[in-house]
Amino acid sequence: MTLPGKSPRIRENEAGQVSVLIIGYLLVSLLVVTVVMAVSAVYIEHKKLLSVADGAALAAADSFSIDVVSGRAAVPLPSLSRPAVQAATEAYVQRTGAEGRFTVLSIDPATGAPDGRTARVVLTAVVHPPVVSILVPAGIPITAVADARSELTR
Repeated sequence: MTLPGKSPRIRENEAGQVSVLIIGYLLVSLLVVTVVMAVSAVYIEHKKLLSVADGAALAAADSFSIDVVSGRAAVPLPSLSRPAVQAATEAYVQRTGAEGRFTVLSIDPATGAPDGRTARVVLTAVVHPPVVSILVPAGIPITAVADARSELTR
């Protein structure tokens, strides 16, 4: 239905205005999808690296030796050393094949036993998210830190 005095035809200066809006919305939508994909890829890779770090920390916490603390009664306590934690972490990473699942996986020098009873494992890797790799060819570095404590119970 047309109003009296109005032509149903499109004016020449308004032709193609909707096309510009549609193209603009499509570009914004593609940008949002790309960012969500990149963030999701980094998040998932970080969770995978954290899982490896947790397993390595548990394996390292089991590499304790027993020290006897004298006092009123001799009390045996677990004792961890930095070299033992690092060696257990390296063995765990090799045993699980984690080096093949991550790019530039490395054990950070902060890996060790800060208080002698807690195994701290710090792993670093690089993530190459889809599509965004063009913008960041070196990748995005991620770090995972996991702690596990040795306890003796009866």
